[in-house]
Amino acid sequence: MLIFYLIVINIFAYFVMKKDKSLAQKGKWRTSETRLWLVAIFGGAPGMWLAMKKFRHKTKHQTFRYGIPLLSMLITVLAGWFL
Repeated sequence: MLIFYLIVINIFAYFVMKKDKSLAQKGKWRTSETRLWLVAIFGGAPGMWLAMKKFRHKTKHQTFRYGIPLLSMLITVLAGWFL
């Protein structure tokens, strides 16, 4: 059940970042950083990190540049521990 949750939340996180990048390029209303962090904290950090790399989004923000990879590693270690 945990593995299914992590797959779903990471796919969701990836598409949230992709959508936010698209909205940023169009100059439209965007996803708040608080909401992005909540998705990451609830397990979506690895998917978000992948999207950050692929779309070059939020890479200038130091909190995202360093926080998302660290959180991603923590989630991966915890998931490995529980699986």
